Amino acid sequence: MSEAAAGAGDGTVNVLEESSGATCSENNKYDSAVCSGSSEIKSRAVVKYSAAPPPTSYALLQEKTDLKLPPANWLRENPQLGSAGTTILGSSSKSKPFSSFGMAYDFIDCIGDDVDVVSDSENIKKLLKIPFSKSHVSMAVHRVGRTLLLDELDIQELFMKSSQTGDWTWLKEFYQRLIDQKWQRKKKSKEHWYQRAILSKFLYYSINGNGAEEAVPDNSNEGDVKNGAEECSYSWLASFMSTQSDAEESDAPKEGLRNDFVRNIMWTFEDIHMLVGSNMPIFGGGRYPAVSLRLRDNNKPINILTGIDYWLDNLMCNVPELVMCFHVDGIVQKYEMIKTEDIPHLENSTFSTKVVKDIAQNILSFLKSNCTKEGHTYWLFKASGSDIVKLYDLTTLCEEAEEEKCQNPFTLPVAVLLYKVAGNLMLKGRQNRKHYGTIRTLLLNCVKLLDQERHPQIIASAHYMLSELFQLDQAPEDSKDEGESLRAGGSEDSYSDEDREEDEEEEELTEDRDDNDSFSSCSSPQDDNKAVAIIRSVGELSVPEIYRSTHQIRPSDTLPISQDKEEKCRHVLSYVLKGLKAVDSSVKQESDLPAADPNTPIPLKYEDRDAIGACASEKGISLLLERAGPMQVDQKHPTRSGMIPGSWQHHMKLQLFLKASKAYYVLSDAASNLLKYGQALRYIKLSLQCYDAYCSVSSAPQPQVLHFHSQCLSLCGDIQLMLAQNASNRAAYLEEYSYQTKEDQEILHSLHRESSCQAFNMATDLAMDPEYQLFVSSKCYEAAYELLVSKALKGHESDQLAQVLKRLGNIRNEMGVYYMNQAVAMQAEKEVKKSVSVAEQELWKKSFAFFDNGIRDFEAIGDNTNTSLLLCNTGRLMRVCAQAHCAVSANQSRGEFSPEEALYYNKAIDYYQRAMRSLAIRENHPAVWDRVNWELSTTYFTLGTLLQDYAPLSRKAQEQIEREVTEVMMKSLKYCDLQTESARQPLYQHRAAVIHHRLASMYHSCFRNQVGNEHLRKQHRSLAELHYSKAVSLFLSLKDYPCELLGTLLERVSFAEFTMAGQSSSAAKLKSLTGALQIMTETHSAFQLIHSKLQKEEAELGESAQSPDVASASSTSGLNLPEVMKLIGVFEQSFSFLLLQLLKRMAMTKQKPSNKDEELLKMYKDVYTKLLRADKNKPLLSRVMLYMELLQQLTPQTGSEDAGAHS
Repeated sequence: MSEAAAGAGDGTVNVLEESSGATCSENNKYDSAVCSGSSEIKSRAVVKYSAAPPPTSYALLQEKTDLKLPPANWLRENPQLGSAGTTILGSSSKSKPFSSFGMAYDFIDCIGDDVDVVSDSENIKKLLKIPFSKSHVSMAVHRVGRTLLLDELDIQELFMKSSQTGDWTWLKEFYQRLIDQKWQRKKKSKEHWYQRAILSKFLYYSINGNGAEEAVPDNSNEGDVKNGAEECSYSWLASFMSTQSDAEESDAPKEGLRNDFVRNIMWTFEDIHMLVGSNMPIFGGGRYPAVSLRLRDNNKPINILTGIDYWLDNLMCNVPELVMCFHVDGIVQKYEMIKTEDIPHLENSTFSTKVVKDIAQNILSFLKSNCTKEGHTYWLFKASGSDIVKLYDLTTLCEEAEEEKCQNPFTLPVAVLLYKVAGNLMLKGRQNRKHYGTIRTLLLNCVKLLDQERHPQIIASAHYMLSELFQLDQAPEDSKDEGESLRAGGSEDSYSDEDREEDEEEEELTEDRDDNDSFSSCSSPQDDNKAVAIIRSVGELSVPEIYRSTHQIRPSDTLPISQDKEEKCRHVLSYVLKGLKAVDSSVKQESDLPAADPNTPIPLKYEDRDAIGACASEKGISLLLERAGPMQVDQKHPTRSGMIPGSWQHHMKLQLFLKASKAYYVLSDAASNLLKYGQALRYIKLSLQCYDAYCSVSSAPQPQVLHFHSQCLSLCGDIQLMLAQNASNRAAYLEEYSYQTKEDQEILHSLHRESSCQAFNMATDLAMDPEYQLFVSSKCYEAAYELLVSKALKGHESDQLAQVLKRLGNIRNEMGVYYMNQAVAMQAEKEVKKSVSVAEQELWKKSFAFFDNGIRDFEAIGDNTNTSLLLCNTGRLMRVCAQAHCAVSANQSRGEFSPEEALYYNKAIDYYQRAMRSLAIRENHPAVWDRVNWELSTTYFTLGTLLQDYAPLSRKAQEQIEREVTEVMMKSLKYCDLQTESARQPLYQHRAAVIHHRLASMYHSCFRNQVGNEHLRKQHRSLAELHYSKAVSLFLSLKDYPCELLGTLLERVSFAEFTMAGQSSSAAKLKSLTGALQIMTETHSAFQLIHSKLQKEEAELGESAQSPDVASASSTSGLNLPEVMKLIGVFEQSFSFLLLQLLKRMAMTKQKPSNKDEELLKMYKDVYTKLLRADKNKPLLSRVMLYMELLQQLTPQTGSEDAGAHS
């Protein structure tokens, strides 16, 4: 006997000292764990929650203490006993059927992934004792992920209720037909209530150290207690069988699902993780940190069932020792202390812990392999005295019986649990989307279980959560991992009394059964076809690993989440619609809304701008800007549909409207990327209608909602801009815009319950006028901008503002270009340009205003590239204005270069220079830099050309004009980028050649007309020669402009002839003529180019054997044939003149000619003769070949002559 027992024998009360045990204060978790047991098993218990204070000392009752006398504190609430003290006689000893749900709600994070079983500790013990016991087993099993929830299913209690309500008749008939032909509830014996009473009194004595023998009047009527317990025994059923009122605040059950266990323990038994609830009182003291108290009749030996019971209780609660108090007829006899690891080896109750482990593993494998459907209620049943264990699917049986969902009392708590699990996984899913497939399965099963009329809130919320699974901004990963967790909740449980064990032992060890026992061993084999699975003999459970769980944790038919953006959005909208229907069905209609048929399409009209008056347009714009901003809606009165602000319906509709708006936005963006702009406009219209309805029921949208709305407005602006730019496909866009799905119609029908959805019509109508579409686009961007800079978003900066400003700048550039092109078209239609019309000036003003505002937008965000582009376009507008001021008469002749033209060209130059300064250096954006550079060079060139060709001689002197032309042309030449290799390089080279040619021509003219100032004439002569030389050099390098090259060379020959005419000495003139002839020989290159082009043309026309048509204005080779013929005429005249003058000068020389001179003279005569005898009616190609031969003939001689002259 232990020291405790010896002390008791001396008649003294020994109090063990207080010690810290495995308990903690409320809301704390005790995370330490102790492994106990023999080497055969591994057990680890962690107290997750405890409502009991730390273990206190217990009182060792004196020998001969009479437990039939109640102590003074009997049935008073005591924290040491927790709920055990007040419920032992106050409620049934049976575990309530929702005990596991209470724990699951409280420890959501443990469910689904980390835990295999959630149950009352009494249910765990009953399962593990199945092979040793003849007692009945009746449990409800539910699956959530890999977690099984086990609850006692009192079939007697269920049928008692059924006889009153008529519910569950299908199960009663099934039970009576296949399992027990006669059914009658078994009454508890007086001995049963007697044993319960003395156990209760014993526990109260054990915590009452001072008044052990103080008796109180026993006014309690044990019969009343018994009746009260029986009344309470099926009270759990009423909480779910009653119909909830329409005014319920929540669909979640409030009663019957509280977690009333004194402690919740995470118990790991070998490789099985269990969350168990226990109400076993734990005491401590002295060198014993934690002990459990047991009361035994000394005349009844401990059997194997009692031993397993005590052992498992201590393991689950992490209690290392047990104190046993023995009594005879209620009189205390002695105490004995037993270590937990010694319990399996007690006399008469020896059992193998390894067998218990095998039983646990086999039962878990059996249940996991067969309880595969989430949301289904399974019934694990073993009749008294039977060795067969059967598993039924009550949900399937209920469906076959065509019963209503509510007739299964587990339906609602199971649905709520699935909902809470999904909700908790949603929180985890923000970081890891692998749970999304799991969440979807949980929510779909939840919705299947519930009736929309009774539980619209859970159904609406579940559908909203389903819509949230589809991440619209990026493709989610398919979820194949089943890791699941749950949210918080509550449940109700009761402590299963210790005397229940005695009662079970008596039942289980009795061979002969009462005929009136409701659980009979007579079992018909014909019920096997109704069972999901059967254990033919409980003895199989003791065989190691006889049942191997092969079931996948998540069913293989879990639907993957689509990667297609449009398909995802359609899933979202279908769930949103179901959620809206659930909300609408729960809202009582209080206003007289016009009846609308959801199957009738709501027209999405389009209007021509002509049909929209200016007043209506402005009204629409003001409404757009007003609705875009934060709203202040009166939230004191019901909404249009009758919703009460602040109700769950109100909150849910806000979320669903916003989700639908986002889905339509994504659809619109996707359609826009596919260039389906009609479809995109339809979707953005629906998105904005959803937002309009959202605003109708929202008092103040959150900043993130306002940011999203600005994105919608920006996208709407983008689409209208694209529609304006693609007017040719308008018929196809109209067809896309007019199409509507039934789903869209039903969502619109729900939206119209809250709002007319007209606020954004102006922005989303399909107009036929590009100008109006551009106008609408700009207003959308302006509304988005005003929203982002509003007070509601102050302090919530985002990169959206820069994007909207960029779009604003872009649309203003588009509108500026549109009005500028309108002005150009108007200008082209005028036959006689005498003055600028008012309409033109209005177009210029509009264009300039848009360009100017666009420049400000881009400058605000520091976008130098786009700023430069808009400055460049403004420069182009100035050039358009300059061209409009050019007066043209009826005969298409124009007058002098006007001051207005000069003014606008100079303004254009200023804008181009600002554009260059904005870019700073070419490396910042080469393409834009090159464009601005080209435009600036072009403007200078045009200005110089007009000054030169239409000189304002009536206002300025010739010399001043020449200076200005030189200055402007040199600036244009400065911006001609001849070095950088690009597509524009040949154009720059040609322009530079033309500029040099024009300057040379101008200096040539000055040289001719200058009289008196010899120094100035020499200067002009040298400049003319310089520019002619550069022009020829550039034209030669281009090889695509033979006419310009030939013309320049002929002008240069003419310049040499004029120079010769002013000379007096024969030697000087001869030298000048020789130099002119040398220049003439350079035309060989020009004729060679002309010859190759003519040959190419002839080859193309070879099959028709047609020679080039000289009279045609152009040819396939790109040659301007009339220009060629004109230049050839000048060439022949100039060439023959030079040869004739040379022959005359050489004949007039007084010196005797040398042999070389004679040969030269002979050659000149020969060339001159051939030139004169040439047939001018021959084909052009033949004539060109002749000129090439003559020039080739002169080339070496002129070269040697030139060499001799220089020597």
